Amino acid sequence: MLYDSNLIVDKTPAWHNYSAEQVVQELATDQSGLSQSEVKLRMEKYGANRLKPPKSESVVIRFLLQFHNVLIYILLGASIATALLEHWVDSGVILGVVIINAVIGFIQEGKAEKALNAIRRMLSLNAIVLRAGQRAQIPAEQLVPGDIVLLQSGDKVPADIRLLSCKNLRIEEAALTGESVAVEKSIPAVDAVTAIGDRFCMAYSGTLVVYGQGMGVVVATGQDTEIGRISQMIAQVDKLVSPLLRQMAIFGRWLTIAILLLAVSIFVYGFLLHDYPLGEIFMAAVSMAIAAIPEGLPAIMTITLALGVQNMARRSAIVRRLPAVETLGAVTVICTDKTGTLTRNEMTVQSIITAHDQLQVGGVGYAPEGGFSRDGKEVAITDYADMLELFRAGLLCNDASLCQRGEIWEIQGDPTEGALITLAMKADLDSVFEQKALPRTDVIPFESEHRFMATLHHDHAGQGLIYVKGAPEKVLAMCSHQRIEGKDQPIQSDFWHDAISAASETGQRILAMASRRAQEKQQTLALSDAEAGFTLLGLVGIIDPPREEAITAVQQCHAAGIQVKMITGDHRITACAIGAKLGIGDGQRAITGVELDKMDDAQLRQVAVDVEIFARANPEHKLRLVTALQENGAVVAMTGDGVNDAPALKRADIGVAMGHKGTEVAKEAAEMVLTDDNFASITHAVEEGRTVYDNIRKTVVYIIPTSGGEAGILILAIILGMALPITPVQILWINMVTTVTLAISLSFERPESGVMSRPPHDPNASILSGFLVWRIVFVSLLMISGSFALYIWETMQGSSVEWGRTVVVNTLVMCEIVYLFNCRYLVASVYSRQGFLGNRYVLLAIGLLLVLQLLFTYSPIMQQLFGTAALDAAAWGRIIVVSIVLFLLIELEKFLLRKRGIKNL
Repeated sequence: MLYDSNLIVDKTPAWHNYSAEQVVQELATDQSGLSQSEVKLRMEKYGANRLKPPKSESVVIRFLLQFHNVLIYILLGASIATALLEHWVDSGVILGVVIINAVIGFIQEGKAEKALNAIRRMLSLNAIVLRAGQRAQIPAEQLVPGDIVLLQSGDKVPADIRLLSCKNLRIEEAALTGESVAVEKSIPAVDAVTAIGDRFCMAYSGTLVVYGQGMGVVVATGQDTEIGRISQMIAQVDKLVSPLLRQMAIFGRWLTIAILLLAVSIFVYGFLLHDYPLGEIFMAAVSMAIAAIPEGLPAIMTITLALGVQNMARRSAIVRRLPAVETLGAVTVICTDKTGTLTRNEMTVQSIITAHDQLQVGGVGYAPEGGFSRDGKEVAITDYADMLELFRAGLLCNDASLCQRGEIWEIQGDPTEGALITLAMKADLDSVFEQKALPRTDVIPFESEHRFMATLHHDHAGQGLIYVKGAPEKVLAMCSHQRIEGKDQPIQSDFWHDAISAASETGQRILAMASRRAQEKQQTLALSDAEAGFTLLGLVGIIDPPREEAITAVQQCHAAGIQVKMITGDHRITACAIGAKLGIGDGQRAITGVELDKMDDAQLRQVAVDVEIFARANPEHKLRLVTALQENGAVVAMTGDGVNDAPALKRADIGVAMGHKGTEVAKEAAEMVLTDDNFASITHAVEEGRTVYDNIRKTVVYIIPTSGGEAGILILAIILGMALPITPVQILWINMVTTVTLAISLSFERPESGVMSRPPHDPNASILSGFLVWRIVFVSLLMISGSFALYIWETMQGSSVEWGRTVVVNTLVMCEIVYLFNCRYLVASVYSRQGFLGNRYVLLAIGLLLVLQLLFTYSPIMQQLFGTAALDAAAWGRIIVVSIVLFLLIELEKFLLRKRGIKNL
């Protein structure tokens, strides 16, 4: 394991398991607060209530580390070699590529430090405390354990607090736990082994008070808070190297070893066996090394990844680190948070149940858009008077408000109450009109002790009416009658219990509504007024609905061989119900965080593979699950939007944060940010990632044979004791112009058909399969034989060495031009897709290269610089024939591969 969760989890006592009196006693405080002298002592002991800044490397070290890469070493070697040959321009260009790569990497570094800084910004600025019996507002960083803190609606909780008293206190903990519903707080202690979302007697730093008031004692500050624990997990998590960088590092090491061995062998062979002059054979060996080094490859990789970044940005996915583009193509498992990622994080009424009818409600979120249906058929809600009265009860027995800002509908208050307002508006009930028609006279606020809210209303004739909403079992116990077609009839309890059970199994949160006439001249409400005599109006089923596009995206992931696992802070039933709608899991099996705590690493690795839904998960559970999947060999993408997701986002092979509703912590910890918060954008990103990986492989397969051909020609000439058929400066010309033109054009290749219907590529496999190695060797041999044969032919006809070398250069370039079409599809025939068209950049690159080659061959200045000669039509004819033969032989090889059933290399 890459972190020790016990170092974090067991650092402080389980305060939620202590009674309020025990906590006060343990912390040596009382409800009048600490004295100033005691505060000073505790500040010296515990420190300020802020997170410690991370120890970061110096700017210079971070920049120098960008050069710690084998491919970069190859580039630096090429730059030094060209400088030794006094080709200063070429040396400068290659060195410039190295520096540009380093600058890009340097700018995009420092993700962990940014994540910790974002967490620090979440801490509350001020806190209201009682000290020595006096109420005061102080900077939150001055809080110490034992301080008595007062909370009210709109406050950000300034530290971890054990509640001592509360009234109607509800705290939104979605950023910390992932649960979309504000948590109702209470005073009684809970079991020591309890998920964060079920610790009802605690208020955690960085969460938001949305309703009510409370008082509590500070039990943890700074690094010891839950947010502090998360920051420690982020700091402890090691970031993995992307599959592409890992493969290219291996490839680069082997290539470097091979080039050095060849260069030394050539030097020894020529100096000892052929008596070449020392300076001449040294330059020949250096020339061979320059020829073999694919100095354009790192630059092309960077360009290909950058183009992938641009394509993803157009599809609402912003990539923060270039290698993350390719990593997406290798993803085998996506671990996703539920709230705000697969769902909208907007509570929505989906079903209505009365004694006589059951309707479904269309639309999602707080926008009052959507109709009503019964058994799949739309109905007019005006035909259902009982339901209109139910909606009116939900609208009036309500403390939330709904407003529209632009095209966005926003809720002020409890999300569940907001869903009831939206429901009423869908039925064309006007909240202002209804409140004026039945103004509120008194209220019994919702409290966890009695689990209902009651309001007293009077019409303009003075007639009183009491509405109640709350937990269905509680409201049901108050009711003696039920409303059917406008008439009150004796209640059928069995019917309602069955309806509640059936709706709950679908993951809906059930609320019951009831009403009764108030006593004559009644102006106030007491708890005794809400004990009996009510008529049950009906039930509403509320849920945070899944995104429609997410359902399709999950199906596409499955088709692409990618597993999707939900890791959420929600309850098991809710998680299973949402999972079933999304196609994740079977709707029955889920593992909770408490169960995960009881598993050792071996058990966890097995469960991580077998189970698709994990409920009531804490931050360390998400981190453990991601790590367990990686230990099983999976390439893991983790999506999320909350603070609780940040450690897992960083640990995953690729972290994907939500840009709209995601916290800054999640965004800074992730490699990719979805600007539309749409899980479906991930499938587009995966497709782009696979395309980028394909294009990089095509580029490698394209560039390496050119280097192999150049090196092979030199080796063959040295072995035969001949004058070199190509000079170092001509080698650099070929590598430069073909990289700038032809190789770059492969970066613009579109996705091949079926790219999302094949399994992910093996992240542990070499970037070059056995067949691709054969392809490189095969093409290199064709280039060597064709170019060398023409060189021998031209010199045998009495042509000058300059003429022969010009033929060799142009032969290699023309072979690269035709080979470019072969590489657009590694197995499929060029003719089976878009023919020679379909990528305009290929045609533009070829056109530009032909112009450059004509200048190279016929321009007097270029002839003087590169030692070339003007060729006649016959020589060009022979060059074209050789290149066409190469093209046809490779297409024949691809045909034979397809006949053997090989569709992908």
